[in-house]
Amino acid sequence: MEIGEILALLPHRYPFLLIDRVLHADEKTFRALKNVTFNEPHFQGHFPGRPIMPGVLILEAMAQAAVAVVARQPGFKPGGLAFLAGVEEARFKKPVVPGDTLILEGELLLFRRGIGKVAVRALVEGEERAKAVLTFALGEA
Repeated sequence: MEIGEILALLPHRYPFLLIDRVLHADEKTFRALKNVTFNEPHFQGHFPGRPIMPGVLILEAMAQAAVAVVARQPGFKPGGLAFLAGVEEARFKKPVVPGDTLILEGELLLFRRGIGKVAVRALVEGEERAKAVLTFALGEA
């Protein structure tokens, strides 16, 4: 999924669109990519002299990537939204820094009546940097 398809799927725009490409997505699994660059605005203040991608933005990138699988579920309408409704078991193992290529991959655990649960991992060069279980609720724009 190229950037045009991502823009059609997600309502997010710069500076809050945090995925660059969806490498794979089906009804059960997904894999997406985010190029982490020094010119992103949060690096000016997080932290001067030692730029680290904020954990909350890693979670947001994971959630945006997960929409690639959530959008393939029954009940998701074109132009609809998947709202982040919960974060469980979030763990941050090592910092993500400018120059990293963040791979976001996950699996749909559950989907019923417009509510989905997805296990997501964030990796850099195959090493897990963060993970979480995210809950989504489908809604209208």
